[in-house]
Amino acid sequence: MTPALLGASIVAALGGLLFGFDTAVISGTTAWLKSTYQLTDFWLGFTVSSALIGTILGSIGVGKPADVLGRKAILFQLAVFYFVTAVGCALAWDWWSFLFFRFLGGLAVGGASVVSPMYIAEISPARYRGRLVAITQFNIVLGILLAYLSNYIISGLQLGDTECRWMFGVQAFPAIVFFLLLFLTPQSPRWLLAKGRVAEARAVLEKCGTDTGNVEEEIASIQQSLDLQHHTLQEPFYQWKYRKPILLAVAIAVFNQLSGINALIYYTAHIFKMAGYDSADALLQSVIIGLTNLVFTMAALAVIDHFGRKKLMLVGSVGYILSLSAAAYSFYTGTGGKLLLGALVVFIASHAFGQGAVIWVFISEVFPNRVRARGQALGSFTHWVMAAAISWTFPMIAAVSGWMTFAFYAVCMVGQLLWVMAVMPETKGISLEQIQKELGIE
Repeated sequence: MTPALLGASIVAALGGLLFGFDTAVISGTTAWLKSTYQLTDFWLGFTVSSALIGTILGSIGVGKPADVLGRKAILFQLAVFYFVTAVGCALAWDWWSFLFFRFLGGLAVGGASVVSPMYIAEISPARYRGRLVAITQFNIVLGILLAYLSNYIISGLQLGDTECRWMFGVQAFPAIVFFLLLFLTPQSPRWLLAKGRVAEARAVLEKCGTDTGNVEEEIASIQQSLDLQHHTLQEPFYQWKYRKPILLAVAIAVFNQLSGINALIYYTAHIFKMAGYDSADALLQSVIIGLTNLVFTMAALAVIDHFGRKKLMLVGSVGYILSLSAAAYSFYTGTGGKLLLGALVVFIASHAFGQGAVIWVFISEVFPNRVRARGQALGSFTHWVMAAAISWTFPMIAAVSGWMTFAFYAVCMVGQLLWVMAVMPETKGISLEQIQKELGIE
């Protein structure tokens, strides 16, 4: 693995770190939001999910700009959006302004969930692609952990009414770092070839490496995949020949959210308060959840190109079912405490080792070069629509029955296990162009 390849992957994946931070930081502020803006459970759910409305639009809308302007240009724009949302939420003067800046942050998260993994997949040789794309997921969970840790530290500073504003505002600093480091990253060689910029693509491939070991063979293979004499980057996406990657991307994205993962991330402290923890303990338990997420994501990153995507999904699915069932039992019996903490730790570990590590890698792999941006956008769009639905409804449903909420998620994960066993293909160690052929796409 060349230093240029690793460096470019890490920088692009910083979009994921800000994605994770922006997603999780609100978990420590739900009580403040509810009291400051006098919100009911319904409007609290809407406020939390307001970012997800932006995320949905950002994910579905970024595909064409990424094809026209390039992956790198879009990453620059996302860095600016992250900075503005951090400062805006910190200085929000009323509920409407807060919603606007959260929505803007959502646009950045949606765009990053598409462009960061897609860019890394396009610069990476197949033998490294899984672990390099998974760096995005590692950074997402690192961002989540940093948000939880930042919230916990800030809560101990006794800042009074400005406490939660500081929780939102600290995101501005990594956004600036992300923007500056992007100047050091190259363009995607596959995007360059789609634009006919062969010399520039050759230079990038020489620095980042190839699947074949021969730059000219790699260029010929990519050009054959693009096949722009018979296809264009503007051809219709929803065609019968693309049905397999479309259905695979939609399925893995839907199952990702039916686990309830975003309910846990957005409402970590809220869930522990439901189980009887006080505010400080609830924030500390959130840090434990975030640390577990990080550790098991690192484990998945180390083995994803060895064991493959499918085995990780199988292990994660079984862990989901067991842990969600235990969480449901904890709420049903009112035991809470250590049983709930243990169940949620196993749940987040199962997610990190399975779905969390696999989803963005898998979606970035299954689409042909010529429609990858739009395919990645579809997968991300589906993911965020489901995330918005789960996040908006969770406070209302959990207020009625905590155990039934977690039991529902457990049943959905039985469905995921069956899908992985019967339908999901393995993509490890196969070039992007070969995956296209194996899915029957000419």
